[in-house]
Amino acid sequence: MVGQTHSMSTENPTPETTTPQTTNPEPTESLQPDAPRTDRPLTGKTAVVAGATRGAGRAIALDLAAAGAFVWCTGRSSADRPSDYGRPETIEGTLDLIREAGGDGEAVVCDHLVDADLAALAGRIQAVSGAIDILVNDIGGEAYVSWGEKLWTADPAAGRRLFDAGLLTHLSTARTLLPLLISRPGGLHIEITDGTSEYNTTHFREAVWLDLTKTAVSRLAFGLSHELADSGATAVALTPGWLRSEMMLEGFDTREDTWMADSLDPAREVPPVDFAISETPHLLGRGIVALAADPDRNRFTGQTLSSFALAETYDLRDVDGTRPDAWGFLAAKETDPHADPRAFR
Repeated sequence: MVGQTHSMSTENPTPETTTPQTTNPEPTESLQPDAPRTDRPLTGKTAVVAGATRGAGRAIALDLAAAGAFVWCTGRSSADRPSDYGRPETIEGTLDLIREAGGDGEAVVCDHLVDADLAALAGRIQAVSGAIDILVNDIGGEAYVSWGEKLWTADPAAGRRLFDAGLLTHLSTARTLLPLLISRPGGLHIEITDGTSEYNTTHFREAVWLDLTKTAVSRLAFGLSHELADSGATAVALTPGWLRSEMMLEGFDTREDTWMADSLDPAREVPPVDFAISETPHLLGRGIVALAADPDRNRFTGQTLSSFALAETYDLRDVDGTRPDAWGFLAAKETDPHADPRAFR
């Protein structure tokens, strides 16, 4: 359901070789930052968003910055070395959007599978910010999924890339950056996954490599909730619904201003009608801001929450004013194949 929300490129430039760019033309139709906030509940906080190049990661970085946090944005898609996804978005482009909206942060090109890159990232953060208050692990790898293929027919190299990008990066990033998170009390560690624990427990996610990767991310958050307990930090996993990211819009040949009509148009093969339940990445971003600003957030530690659950808890809406319940819609479709996605918005 997350779709193609994250990116890892095959290049490995070091953080020291990249500086933020301000002349990077990118299609950001679905991810324009919100209007400047009058309330900035995260002022004085430092956040890291690993995988902030596009999709959910970019929106999360924008929303955290709009709420006042200083945001370290990391990824492997840079202005001079594009992603192997074949996408134009870059980590510098995310920082441009943050600064254009009046926020602040830094962009660091980092390969989260390379210990030296992570050590350099940690050193820069410690030198500039001293510590971390919010750590978001949003690196994915869905572009490597062999959709519709069984384990013994799928490309094993692609499967390993998915597993490395979608899980091992999370482990390595947490191992390196959590000492900065626990250096002061009350930290928040967030793992971005695909599917609630309840849904994934009873549903196969179409491909073994994907199923293992995404369910393991939720388990990682659960495990970290125990290991972080004595430091006063909170660890959760979060999932969006059907994410209306740049890649999904382009893949379905639709736009942010026409996706609903296109989904419901019987003359079109894509988007599918179920895309009418989709949400912008900002619904998740807004939920993360609210969670980070909640002094009682530790009541959720160890859980996997959906963007809809966060929206209900904190009375949030997507940018169009709706509150899409993608996982509720999927459950309803199992008993009523003709369930209308619009009834779950």
